[in-house]
Order: sequence, then C-alpha cells, then structure tokens
Amino acid sequence: MTNPKFVSNEVQDIVTVAAINFHPKWGDKADNLKRMKGYVRTAAKQGADLILFPETALTGYGVKDDDPEMQRQNAETVPGESTLALAELSKEYGVYVVLGMPERDAADPDIIYNSAAVIGPEGVIGAYRKIHPAAKESLWATKGSEPLMFDTPWGPVGVGICYDSYCFPELVRYYTALGSRIYLNPTAIHNVEGWQDLYYTTLKSRSLENGTFIVSSNLVGQDYDSYFPGGSMIVGPASHIGSEYKGAPVEDKEAVVLATLDLSQAGGQLPLFEHNPLTGVPDWRPDIYLHMLSGITRNGKWAGSSENKLLPKPPAAVIV
Repeated sequence: MTNPKFVSNEVQDIVTVAAINFHPKWGDKADNLKRMKGYVRTAAKQGADLILFPETALTGYGVKDDDPEMQRQNAETVPGESTLALAELSKEYGVYVVLGMPERDAADPDIIYNSAAVIGPEGVIGAYRKIHPAAKESLWATKGSEPLMFDTPWGPVGVGICYDSYCFPELVRYYTALGSRIYLNPTAIHNVEGWQDLYYTTLKSRSLENGTFIVSSNLVGQDYDSYFPGGSMIVGPASHIGSEYKGAPVEDKEAVVLATLDLSQAGGQLPLFEHNPLTGVPDWRPDIYLHMLSGITRNGKWAGSSENKLLPKPPAAVIV
C-alpha cells in the first residue's frame, strides 16, 4: 500500500528529521524496544519523516568483563522480532526509522554485526553493518563490508556508524558522490577527554567538505561501564562556505532533536560533485584516487585482508 504522504514520484526537498538522545537499559531489550516505540510515536506526531536512534540503542553498548555474552544473547536477525515490531509503527505513521542493534547473520548465526537497521513505511529495508568496529566492539562484532544507501522520497540516504564517520571520511564522500543528501550517524561516543572535537568538529567538517546534511544520534546516560553525554544533532551546509547546526545538540538528557531541512541547499558552495564552470568537470577526481589506492593495496601491510584475525570464536549461538 502506498503511503499517502509520498504519492509523488518527484524527489522532494523538504524533510523533517529527528535525532534521539536515547538512554537504553543495558541488556533489557524489551524495555528499550517499548520506549523506542514511544519515541517513534512522539517524533512522528511532531512531524518527523525520518527518525534516528543511536548505535546499539536496542541493547545498550558496554561489554561486561570483556565477555560479550549480552550482545550474543540479544542479537537478532534483520528482519527480526524487534525490527518487525517497529515496522508496524513505521507503516502506521508513514515514517522511516533507523536504529542501532547487534545483528545476527541469518545464514550463519554465530556471526554478529554491529548494525543499523533501516525500516520504512513499506517494511524492513535492511541493515548497514559497521565497517570499522571500534574498541571492545571487536570482541563481538564481525566487520561489515558493504555501504548501505536506501531510497526515500528525498532521494538516497546513506548510513555509517560512529567510528566510520569520524576517522574514515571515505564513506560520507562515497554516498554524497552517488547523490545522497542526508547521512545518518547512529553513534555511541562516551565522555572521554576530547570527545567534543572528535564528535562535533568532525561531523561539521564532514558536512562542510561534502555539502551534505548529517543527522547524528548518540546514547545518553550511564551504560554498563561508560557515561554517554548525548549531543544528538543535525548539521548541514551554511549559506557561506561552512556548515551550521540545523538542530542544535542537546547534552546529558533524553531528548528529541527535530529540524526541518531544505535539501536543495545540499552541495554547499564548492563544486566538488557538480561541474566547475571554469573546467567543465567536478573538482573531485575519483580516477586519480583509485590509482593512488591501488598502489597502496599492492604494498606491505595493506596488501592482505582487512578482516579481524583475532575475533574470538563464540560459543554455540542462541537464536532469538
């Protein structure tokens, strides 16, 4: 059934997005899902078209005593029980919902990913599997290997998770070059010294250097062994060379950060992906970068596989 909000085939420019500061109860998937449903209803009633929850929002983040039993016990396939429950709400309200969760591989239940599940008004769309797991995530999360863009009435939307976004700028650029105007960053960045630079400064830079809109949703509150400061926000191109908050960060409390965006402003002030009138071609030169990267992968430590060689073998899987 076609949602009446999206009857036109023309790509739309005006979209309302919500980034949720969410405090999950560590290991309590049922309670977290119940509260996420409440936030979906609240954000949708405030006009949100696209709702983003943080990394591992479904379960909480921390690894207990270096043993990721909680993540293994609570991992689900996508589609699975939790994503199908949220899909009912997505259909009811005509919204897109993206949430972080441990994802169990349907083909091999011993494999778990740190994933962002993507749900739309027509059902579960799929999952982005984090390409660069960080810190103790590597005790349980197999590295993903594929980007994920999903189609919406506002054009394609790209997804990355936390470390993907801050230290590996290739992913945002990849999506933007293929026409994405929105990048979603579910994250779990805790209050280590310097977190503001890693988070706020880097995401504003990603927006500036790509002329794209970035929606970022962080955990907030005490997790198993870390405190998360929130700071969920929406940033996008400014009218000058630069980027600016479209939805200002909120720290240290649960919140819905809401903003209505005009995506016709995407692209910014620099001719990265459009023809430069002085040269007739975009300034971005992927043919040169491909040659450079091919040289790197032929040499030394970059010539082999980038898979995690040390990921512990899990015990027999518990199917959820």
